[in-house]
Amino acid sequence: MTLTLRHLLDALNTIAPQHLAEPWDSVGLMVGSLEQPVSSVLIGLDPTTRLIDEAVEVGADVVITHHPFLFKPLRTIDPATPVGRFLSTALRGGIAVVAAHTNLDRTSPGVSDRLAELLDLERLVPLIAEPGAETYGSGRLGEYPHAITGTDFITKLTTRLQLPAVYLAGTLPERIAKVAVCGGSGSEYAPEAKLAGADCFVTAEIKHHIGCWAVECNFCIIDATHFATERPAVSLLVELLQHHASARAWPLVIAESRREISPLTLMYHPEILKKGEQP
Repeated sequence: MTLTLRHLLDALNTIAPQHLAEPWDSVGLMVGSLEQPVSSVLIGLDPTTRLIDEAVEVGADVVITHHPFLFKPLRTIDPATPVGRFLSTALRGGIAVVAAHTNLDRTSPGVSDRLAELLDLERLVPLIAEPGAETYGSGRLGEYPHAITGTDFITKLTTRLQLPAVYLAGTLPERIAKVAVCGGSGSEYAPEAKLAGADCFVTAEIKHHIGCWAVECNFCIIDATHFATERPAVSLLVELLQHHASARAWPLVIAESRREISPLTLMYHPEILKKGEQP
């Protein structure tokens, strides 16, 4: 049997069913033919020129990203632009491009499961469950067997996500036992996290008015950046696909990108750097 892109997409749909994706989202096959043979897959978070260049160098014939590079129809394809270069490189190299976005967010295990596991949370349940499918949904709610201090939680969070600092709205609790998480942009779920009894909510891209709400409600919301809260899901998808391929004895190489970096860099005040106070 020749392993084709169709087989890979069927496997991906088992892991992260497309029907779980938000109506506005763009998931599944972006570039490629269903019948093209596949032998090597590179998985990354973002559809960047850095990633597609890596795919060319390692000889991957499929790239799977969490964030899709096509949300709306393109009016022009200009190789001088990042999107144009990404697409032209993929087409020129015969590299198929696939996205698993909000379907990977809402499946189980998914993006927020991996984030919660990194924080050692247990008894995970969806923060907002899919109707009729209690294991699927947005975000996760988890617990610690024994409450830890707020300081220890921040240490764990920044260490596990390799962050020098995080933004916090509201007040850091002295003790933390129940935590809500949502990888990526999830500040709109803050009220649900508070209602569910979470001591704090870890997500990214906290909107200003949500931050103000957290202060007024004395509820702790932590912005741990979009990249850091979602990037661990890349290794999760690698593991899930490898398990699927191994069970079927597929001759398929599945690798995680080694070159992805956060697009954001934290810059400190020069006086802080002079004093050696950078975390």
